Amino acid sequence: MKTLVVYYSRTKITEKVAQTISENINCDIEEIIDLKDRSGAIGYLKAGKDAMKKVETDISISDKDPSRYDCVIIGTPVWAFTMAPAIRTYINQNKDRFKKVAFFCTEGGSGHEKTFKDMEELTKKKPITTLFLLTKEVSKEQHINKTQEFVEKIKES
Repeated sequence: MKTLVVYYSRTKITEKVAQTISENINCDIEEIIDLKDRSGAIGYLKAGKDAMKKVETDISISDKDPSRYDCVIIGTPVWAFTMAPAIRTYINQNKDRFKKVAFFCTEGGSGHEKTFKDMEELTKKKPITTLFLLTKEVSKEQHINKTQEFVEKIKES
């Protein structure tokens, strides 16, 4: 199965998970770049506000066409109990191009249930599987086993 991992990561935590998934499944990977500056404390606050309001943002043009993949794995940090605006924008721009999807997210403590529900509603696809990881798990390299289980479920589909 030809697979693509797409992700947005403000702090490199979600990126670390995306890279682990890509290495385990041996697939293409693409970072979604938010063209709005979300760095620092002010950027963090604005990011949460935008996520809460479910607004889209300007993102860089994707190099990879999701319609050329059997499965697109979409990764996001959880902000205000939902996906980052860059992922919302990516999904809205590409939702008709997805064949199968799987979702993963990183979070400080909670919000993955609502995030996955929102992602499923936007894609109009039930994910093959989902994975949520706490930021502290990823920071301490404790995400490897869960990530491998996630990848195995995708391979089995």
